[in-house]
Amino acid sequence: METPKRLVPYSVHLPEDIYLKMKEAATERKASAMVRDAIVMMIEGNDVYNSGYSKGVRDSMNIVKQNEGAKSISYGGQTIAESIVSDLEFMIK
Repeated sequence: METPKRLVPYSVHLPEDIYLKMKEAATERKASAMVRDAIVMMIEGNDVYNSGYSKGVRDSMNIVKQNEGAKSISYGGQTIAESIVSDLEFMIK
């Protein structure tokens, strides 16, 4: 998932069994991303396939944005990273 430049903290109350699973995921540094992804999926209101597809596209966009080679080469006034990300944005359902 593409992580925005500014993240805003938000508190939520969880049942203890879910909290313990989140705590375990936090040791692997996955808890925040898991919660963000779940919230985005619910807000988008898409079915599981479309939500997963959109997450995959967003993750791909994030990888391209971080690629030093793609950021260092420009063509037509845009870096290759900017051009690819722009094209991928149309694929999000």
